[in-house]
Amino acid sequence: MINQKIADLRQDYRRATLNESEAAADPLTQFGQWWQEAVQSELEEPNAMTLATSTADGRPSARIVLLKSFDGNGFLFFTNYESRKGRELEQNPFATLLFFWKELERQVRIEGTVSKAPAGVSDEYFHSRPVGSRIGAAASPQSEVIPDRHFLEERVKRLEAAGEPERPEHWGGYIVKPLLVEFWQGRSSRLHDRLRYTPAGGSSWKIERLAP
Repeated sequence: MINQKIADLRQDYRRATLNESEAAADPLTQFGQWWQEAVQSELEEPNAMTLATSTADGRPSARIVLLKSFDGNGFLFFTNYESRKGRELEQNPFATLLFFWKELERQVRIEGTVSKAPAGVSDEYFHSRPVGSRIGAAASPQSEVIPDRHFLEERVKRLEAAGEPERPEHWGGYIVKPLLVEFWQGRSSRLHDRLRYTPAGGSSWKIERLAP
């Protein structure tokens, strides 16, 4: 059953540590510090994150999306509201985000509630995108079965002929407001550092160390 060539793939992590005495008091500040290190390290697409959603009866799905902003309101990404993830978030407005920065031997996991971004935020971002990306977003019935690629290309041609599109009502942003944030720093012999932040009332957060 076990493929030994796969099972033998492993790496010992020794790059950094994560101690309670060094951690910020709130997860947004801590994320900001790690985010700056990821950017300064010139990682390829440091804003790439796994987004996990589930149906109302708990059937999960996951995919990679791109973080576009983060602040005290939460973590912002954009997508088609009628896609599979959009439909699942309509049924069950909770999600998990996972960042994996391999070169830094780090992961950040964020669990939280999800709400649609204000229309003005979605409009602003949509119109900041290259025109090809705007047309692509308007043309694609994301997650739906289509007959072939020609079907999609014809939709793009029609939109190109009509001029630059406005933001479709079915496309926009989501904000994930964190209820739990875990920072994972790889350590030697799989004795990784894991610090979990959970709300402790008001604007304060409780920090706990988890066993690796």
